Amino acid sequence: MDKHTFYSYLIVGIVFAFGLSAQAQNKVTAPMKDVNQVIDNTLDSLNKAHTVRPVAGSSRKGNNPVLFLVGNSTMRTGTLGNGNNGGWGYYAGDHFDSNKITVENHALGGTSSRTFYNRLWPEVIKGVRAGDWVIIELGHNDNGPYDSGRARASIPGIGKDSLNVTIQETGVQETVYSYGEYMRRFVQDVKAKGAHPILFSLTPRNAWEDKDSTIITRVNHTFGLWAKQIAEEQKIPFIDLNDITARKFEKFGKEKVKYMFYLDRIHTSAFGAKVNAESAAEGIRKYAGLELANYLKPIEQDTITGSSRKEGCPVVFTIGDSTVKNKDDDKNGMWGWGSVIAEIFNPKKISVENCAMAGRSARTFLDEGRWDKVYNALKPGDFVLIQFGHNDGGDINTGKARGELHGSGNESKVFLMEKTGKYQVVYTFGWYLRKFIMDAQEKGAIPIVLSHTPRNKWKDGQIERNTKSYGKWTREAAEATSAYFIDLNKLSADKLQKVGPEKTTTFYNTDHTHTSLKGAQMNARSIAEGLKTTDCPLKKFLK
Repeated sequence: MDKHTFYSYLIVGIVFAFGLSAQAQNKVTAPMKDVNQVIDNTLDSLNKAHTVRPVAGSSRKGNNPVLFLVGNSTMRTGTLGNGNNGGWGYYAGDHFDSNKITVENHALGGTSSRTFYNRLWPEVIKGVRAGDWVIIELGHNDNGPYDSGRARASIPGIGKDSLNVTIQETGVQETVYSYGEYMRRFVQDVKAKGAHPILFSLTPRNAWEDKDSTIITRVNHTFGLWAKQIAEEQKIPFIDLNDITARKFEKFGKEKVKYMFYLDRIHTSAFGAKVNAESAAEGIRKYAGLELANYLKPIEQDTITGSSRKEGCPVVFTIGDSTVKNKDDDKNGMWGWGSVIAEIFNPKKISVENCAMAGRSARTFLDEGRWDKVYNALKPGDFVLIQFGHNDGGDINTGKARGELHGSGNESKVFLMEKTGKYQVVYTFGWYLRKFIMDAQEKGAIPIVLSHTPRNKWKDGQIERNTKSYGKWTREAAEATSAYFIDLNKLSADKLQKVGPEKTTTFYNTDHTHTSLKGAQMNARSIAEGLKTTDCPLKKFLK
């Protein structure tokens, strides 16, 4: 055969092979479109990923079972899994009794059912023992090209069809299966170990079906449906995490849902991650006969917050720092106005609960779960008096680590906390106030925001005011949310200005910030005066 004939046959062969390849490509459904449009981490740093993901089964205590979490960045944000944005697996362990079961988060950002099964699953399944549990939530990344770029798409559906591909960038050959087939293989591998697989639908995105933003987009026609079908086929539990959280988001409303996510519409903030973790626990608890529910912690019941409520009467909740609630037990000691403000209201028509805590900023009051207790106790018609600012200007990630970004805008920044070694997103002072306000409004309660009490600090015969900082940002937060605002700082400062520096000392105790009983009562009267100048319904309950 001469050289010319050889090359002719070679060209024909290449064309024929290409035709077969194209024909094979046409036999399977086109991959899912990448609706997320988010470039999260890919598997280009597997060595680094292996150092931060746990060795499978390493958390096991004695003969206790382990709950393995298999997922993507919505379960573990970023290769480091540091929680700076928030995957729900980061908080899942908070819901389980660690004396009975340990939770291992093996999720990795950027993985699809295909890439996780091929690259990470072999190491995970090695650590699975009989009696363990494995939750699998994958699908967010099962899109894009089959054979180029991130090359992580699975064939849509649950069929048995497959596709042989050669990755364009690497030349690696691979057989691609359907999403359902990968899930089927996860399940069968877990069963073979005598362990218990559970399939979850995907976490919801910040995407709405309607113009009015009342209906969150579901995945019940795609990945949620396919996961459910495989669960039914394999006779294992399916928990519709997508729907459980979506229903909560719909109650929250569009503005609150915005901060359930961070930077984009798929990756949750710590707030959204906690909601998804709660939804996961809720789904497990409500699934009939699911033994994994026996390992959940009991639901804590708060029998204190809201306990002053009288039938048919609202409650005034106060939140703030030590100028709102102090020791409040010695007539010669330090007092917060929240402990005396009941004196200005008619006790037959309304009750007061002082939920403030000394030393707290708006941020730490939220982080410690103190606001959650008030939020959960709120009922329509209740009132919330909100005053922060005294402790909000300190260090953000060192020392007491209670400060926020200055201002009232939507700015945020990720900080590495010195004390815990964990990452946290910190927002502006005004952002935290707006959260309290919007949460109260969501529950049908009425928030009243106060500029913080004045300090006993003078310059050139004038008492210090906060009109250019925290007072200003408090007013802006109130205006942005249509909440009531009382300039407590001005009202009380005006009173102290009249009596002068010498007599002002009797209104304080120990230092220039904390008030005496006399000072607390003055601040309470200032609040009453401020209420009277508004159309706030709370003024109807004044004596």
